[in-house]
Amino acid sequence: MLRHLCLLAGMLAFWVIQGQDMPLEYTFGDKYKDRYKYSNLLSFSETVSSDKILVRGYYSGLLVRPKGYLIERYNSDLHLVEEYNYKYKDGDFVHGFVANDQIYLLFLEYNSESLSYEYNVHQSPVGAYNFTVRNILTLKADYVESPVDKNYFNRTFKTGFSTTVLSDPKSRVFAISILQSQNKDLTHRILIYNNRLERIMDSDFSSESQEKNFAFEELAVSADLSAVYLVGKAYFRQRRFKAEERKFQYELVRLHKSGITTQVFDVPGKFSEALKPLWRGDQLICAGFYADRKDNRYNGLEYLVLDPNSLSVLERKYNPFSEQFMLDKFGQDSEKVIKNLVFKGAHFTTDGSLLFNAEEFFMTESMQPNASGGRVQVQRFHHNDIVSVKLDAKGNLLWARNINKTEVTQGDGAYTSYSSYTKDGQTYFFICLASEEPQLIGSDRLIFKQGFSRSRNVFVIRLDAEGALSYEKIIDSDEARLPLMVSIPFINLENDQLLFYAKQGSRKQLVSVEVH
Repeated sequence: MLRHLCLLAGMLAFWVIQGQDMPLEYTFGDKYKDRYKYSNLLSFSETVSSDKILVRGYYSGLLVRPKGYLIERYNSDLHLVEEYNYKYKDGDFVHGFVANDQIYLLFLEYNSESLSYEYNVHQSPVGAYNFTVRNILTLKADYVESPVDKNYFNRTFKTGFSTTVLSDPKSRVFAISILQSQNKDLTHRILIYNNRLERIMDSDFSSESQEKNFAFEELAVSADLSAVYLVGKAYFRQRRFKAEERKFQYELVRLHKSGITTQVFDVPGKFSEALKPLWRGDQLICAGFYADRKDNRYNGLEYLVLDPNSLSVLERKYNPFSEQFMLDKFGQDSEKVIKNLVFKGAHFTTDGSLLFNAEEFFMTESMQPNASGGRVQVQRFHHNDIVSVKLDAKGNLLWARNINKTEVTQGDGAYTSYSSYTKDGQTYFFICLASEEPQLIGSDRLIFKQGFSRSRNVFVIRLDAEGALSYEKIIDSDEARLPLMVSIPFINLENDQLLFYAKQGSRKQLVSVEVH
C-alpha cells in the first residue's frame, strides 16, 4: 500500500511540476453590467481597426426564441466601446461575420404570403448601426418546424425542406446547401457566396442526391476562391442495413464553375470517418480517422494527399491507434471502442507535420418530470475526451494521445468543450471546469471532470512536440469570478492571442490569453 501511495504521489507531483512553466500571460478586461441574463454568443469577429465585434442572441419569456440581438464592440484594451440592441426577432439566425467594415447577419425567414423561404442578410456599417435587409435567395417551399440542419447525429432528411450553412475560418466564403423534396421529386442545390454577398457559384447537386442524402460537415476553399471543397456524410437511401452497420460513407465534393467532382476514399477494409480538408501550401490534404469494418467504431488515423482538381489520391497512409493511445483512453479495458469524434483544430508545423485534435461528442435523450407533473424529453450533449495526434510530413504517425475529460450540458455549449492553440510545435488546450484538480482513475491516468459548482477554473493542458502531457490551472475561480466561454474564442494568429468572452448572470468581460 505504501509503495502504491508513493507512486501516485510521485505521478501527481510530476504533473504539477511539469505544469509550472506554461508560457502564458492572461489579462482581464473591465467587468460590465448586462441586462440580458439568457443569451447565446453567435459570432466573434474583428474589424480592420482590430476592434472585436460580438453578436449575442438574447431570450426572455417562456418560449426559447431570440427576442433580439445585442452587438458589442470592444477595443484592443478589452474596453467595451459601445453596444447596440438590434430588436429583430423573426427568422432563424444561421451565420454572422464582419468584413469590409460591415456587420453581416444572415437569417432564414419564412414568408407566409409567398409561401417561400428567404435567405436575408441584415447589414450595417460598424459603429453606425443602420441595418438594411438584402435578400440573396428565395425558395418556394412548405413550412417545416426545424429547417436549419447542422449537427452530427439524428440526420433523418424526412422534412420537405432542410438547409445547412458552412463557412471557411477566414469568412471569405459561405456555402448554403438546400435539400427539398415534394412528392417523389428531390432537388439539392449548393450556392457559394463571397463576403461581399456576391454569388460566385450555383450548383445543382440533385443527380448526386438521388441515391444518397448529403450532410455536409466541413468546408475548405482554394486561395483564389475558384474551388470550394465540402466534406460530408452521404447517407444511402432505400437500402437495407444490418442493425450494427453504418448507413453512410464520407465523401469529398469539389465545386467549381466547370462542374462538380465527388470522391470516396474507402478501400477494402478501410472506411473513412470524420475527414477534414486542409491546405498545406498548394497541397490539398484530407486527414481524419478510419474504421476497419462498416460499423461506428474508429480504428486509426487516415491521411490523404489529393490532386486539388481531380481529387485523385496521390498519397495514402493508415495508422492504427497505438497501444499507448488505447491505454491513455481506456486503461486495461481492451473491450471498449472509439467513436463519435468531431474535429476541433488542425495546424501544420514548419517542417510539414500535422497536429490535429478532435473531441468525443455525442447526444443522449431521457425523460424527466416537469413542474406540471408530466414528463418531458431532455437532450443532453456530451463533450468528452480530447484526441490529439501528430503526423509527419508523409502522414506517418509520430504520436497520438488521449486526454480524459467528461462534460455534459443541456443548454449553451459555449462553456463546455475546449479550444486549442499551437505554437512552436506545442499544443495548448483551454478548458473551464468547476473541479479544483483532475481526478486519478486507475493507477496511472487522470481525468478532467466538469464538477458541480457555479465557480469555474481555467485549466491549460499542454502537449509538447514529443507528445508529453502536462497541465496547469492558470486562472482560479476566485480570480476569474465569471466563467469563460472556452469553446468559442477569437484567435489572433499574428499576436499569438486568444480572447475569451466571460459572462454569468448580469456581468460580463473579455479575457485575453497570450502564448509566448
